Amino acid sequence: MNVDIFGYFAAILTTAAFLPQLIKTLKTKKADDVSLTTLIMFIIGVLSWIIYGYKISSAPILIANLITLVLNLLILIFKIYFSKKTKINKTYFF
Repeated sequence: MNVDIFGYFAAILTTAAFLPQLIKTLKTKKADDVSLTTLIMFIIGVLSWIIYGYKISSAPILIANLITLVLNLLILIFKIYFSKKTKINKTYFF
């Protein structure tokens, strides 16, 4: 049995786990419930996994974490964008 199957399976599940948060953030145009500190720490961890996956030539680790990095960077960008937009709207209306 090829052990990489478990790596790819784990990669699919852990990467896909961020899609609901990204979709929710886009639909609601809010990411207040997402911790900025946790998100930044996670992104740094994912970058470390990417370096590790590259160094050991592990395609499952590399691919999964590259996709996860993109998804989490999008969540971070939208969190910052939507929080600034909310602050601007509150300034004009309250």
